[in-house]
Amino acid sequence: MKYNRNNPCTVYLCTVYPKIVTFVFCCCLFSITNAQTKQWTLEKCIQYAIDHNITIKQIALEKESAEVELNTAQMSRLPNLNANAGQTWDLGYSPGKSGVNASQTQANTSFSIVSSMPLFTGFRIPNEIEKNKLELKAATENLEKAKEDLALNIASLFLQALFNKELVKINEEQLNLSQKQVDRTNILVNVGKVPKSQLYDIESQVAKDEVSLLQAKNDLELALLDLRQSLELENDISFDIYTPEIEDVISEYMNSVQPPKIIFNNAVNIKPVIKEQQYRVQSAEKTLKIAESGYLPSLSLNLGYNTAYYHIYDLKQMNPETGEMDPANNTAFSKQFSENGREYIGLSLSIPIFNRYSVRNQVRSAKLNIQNRQLALDNTKKTLFKEIQTAYLNATAAQEKYRAAGKAVDAGAESFRYARERYETGKSSVFEFNEARTKLIQSRGEQVQAKYDYIFRTKILDFYNGIPIKL
Repeated sequence: MKYNRNNPCTVYLCTVYPKIVTFVFCCCLFSITNAQTKQWTLEKCIQYAIDHNITIKQIALEKESAEVELNTAQMSRLPNLNANAGQTWDLGYSPGKSGVNASQTQANTSFSIVSSMPLFTGFRIPNEIEKNKLELKAATENLEKAKEDLALNIASLFLQALFNKELVKINEEQLNLSQKQVDRTNILVNVGKVPKSQLYDIESQVAKDEVSLLQAKNDLELALLDLRQSLELENDISFDIYTPEIEDVISEYMNSVQPPKIIFNNAVNIKPVIKEQQYRVQSAEKTLKIAESGYLPSLSLNLGYNTAYYHIYDLKQMNPETGEMDPANNTAFSKQFSENGREYIGLSLSIPIFNRYSVRNQVRSAKLNIQNRQLALDNTKKTLFKEIQTAYLNATAAQEKYRAAGKAVDAGAESFRYARERYETGKSSVFEFNEARTKLIQSRGEQVQAKYDYIFRTKILDFYNGIPIKL
């Protein structure tokens, strides 16, 4: 067929074909993009949760607040500068600008600019700066601790979803096996090897397997929902998790299972929960230094400028020619503002003599706070060691449970193979076949559960060892 540009079919194809190609291309691109965004790895889940979790954002604001407090302490070394203005009216017997009291009505307008700078504060300011630096470090470690706790929680939910995904696969395989077994049983019934009642029994088992598969899928959706909610993920975003390929679970995560002493000796130097408490103790020690500064004198530099304007109502002055009091005008504002100006600079020394024991009690409170912070640090270390011991025992127990579950699966598979052969040759009933199949399903489910429980327990040990949580 030759190309004819005047042919209506050719014109139609030339018009529509590019649109079809564009549409197909867009659909393929959307499918690829959707597939890429659909699969979430554990690392991506953890990072997304850290970036969007509300609690993390609140703790980050606490860190920013500590930064503000530190900046305030650092700026307290600088001189201050204040401008003041005042307006008063004196009625009756009042002082004039010369300082002599007279019976007169006047208005007084005053202006001043003053500045003060601390020269010595008993080492209070440098200790306040150091204290706020330590508080900022403690707030930073508290933020890191919250991120680690969130990562561990996300890992738990992620592994739970992986466990449910494998259960769905197991139930799908069992349903497929039961459906095939219906066909085999139908053949056995037709050749007279088994009664027709066994066909009904195996069909009933198919229905049960369909219910089990439906329940497994529902459990998976709930697990994904829990994970989605923990991520603060929008509902309109498609979400599914990536299933990593793990050939040998034991050998893959064997290095994570280390003795508690080794993990603790490492954790006590790197874990944010310990470092935060250490900074709190050091901060309390600086608080004691701040309280003790109240025993020492303080010295400040003061300087300023002030001026005033006086306006006397019904002002009179003596006429030298007549000797009588004639009305007079007040001196102009600008002239008074210039002539009444005064600059000053000076030092002020404050020596504490008796302050009703307030400084002494502040020192005593600071010492008690140091003891309390030290006890909190010791308790945190003990709690950490207990948690590591528990995590180690749980990991070793999960390891043995996974090995035992593997043996149970092997035995169950062999038993099921034997039961299926006997059933297909008509030497056993459907009940024996279903019993062997049920045991195999249970053992496979227990193996999957033991697998992800072991992985999670090793991730907890990695968490205490300072190793990033990933699969």
